[in-house]
Amino acid sequence: MKVGLTFNEKRPLLGGRNGRGVSLPEDTYLEWDDAETITAIAAALRKRHDVVLIEADERSVQAFRREEPDIVFNIAEGRFGPLREAEIPALLDSLGIPYTGSGPETLSVALDKAWTKRVLRQFGIATPDFLVCEETDYYLNGLTFPLIVKPLWEGSSKGILDKAVVETPQELRKQVKFVLERYQEPALIEKFLPGREFTLALLGNDSSLEVLPVVEINLNTLPRGAHPIYSYEAKWVWDTPKSPLRIFECPAKIPYTLERKLSHLAKRTFQVLKCRDWCRIDMRLDEKGEPHVLEVNPLPGILPNPEQNSCFPKAARAQGMKYEELILEVLSIACKRVGLSDEVSRTRHYSLR
Repeated sequence: MKVGLTFNEKRPLLGGRNGRGVSLPEDTYLEWDDAETITAIAAALRKRHDVVLIEADERSVQAFRREEPDIVFNIAEGRFGPLREAEIPALLDSLGIPYTGSGPETLSVALDKAWTKRVLRQFGIATPDFLVCEETDYYLNGLTFPLIVKPLWEGSSKGILDKAVVETPQELRKQVKFVLERYQEPALIEKFLPGREFTLALLGNDSSLEVLPVVEINLNTLPRGAHPIYSYEAKWVWDTPKSPLRIFECPAKIPYTLERKLSHLAKRTFQVLKCRDWCRIDMRLDEKGEPHVLEVNPLPGILPNPEQNSCFPKAARAQGMKYEELILEVLSIACKRVGLSDEVSRTRHYSLR
């Protein structure tokens, strides 16, 4: 089978600007994948299939028509704007080419943190109170400190610095101004929850949807004085392959009742947002110990190096899945969903719960 691998590779910024001529911040391409990750995914797929690499840019449509892949393994984050993650799936839908992962509607909603929360609340799924701010003048509408400020449609902890947790009106105003000016997009002001934080990796669809071992983000491992959040600094500054931050615990040491509650909430969120094949969902406990959904990641990060703190591969390894097996499993799940044979007799060396 011929598999296309769509991606956006990290690159130096070199003083770039977006389509409106606005200067781009240095973390613009933070969500994109590095060459090591792209190479590792391609190598895994090549164990059983022919693979062609297609970068997600203005030349993608010609590449799809030229290469005619049977299916596409999509990890492309897109370039600019709140619809960027939906670009490649929408294009593939228009060309009639099947692909792994969620469709454009899900990717568009999930990237916008406020829309995600609005949809979840329509279905009774708990998520922290919030408001969206498009200018420096705003009303808190009952929100009380502490709060956390985030860019509305970014991932990989972009814009969520340690100082994103605010406890005074002055700190809040300063952080909102920072997000509005730096990212040229609205700011999400969210009630800060004081409890433990978890992330859950899901594989499958419908009745075969499974939750991998729960990952806890052990915020006690952060440097002294840091706010208890998985911030930009925690993810990209304090944590390095040479000196990894021992911040993840998987499987999380939690009571069975909490594990079941987290898993049920993750599955319900996956279904409500019409996710497909795989997804990672971030949650945090409130002051009463009740889980709330923070964010939904239908394009989860999958760094191959175990020394890099990448949650989905970490959960897969805890389940007994090697990195190559994870990649091939995602492809197989997508093939089954679209009625495409992967032309390989597969024998699992692991079991999903």
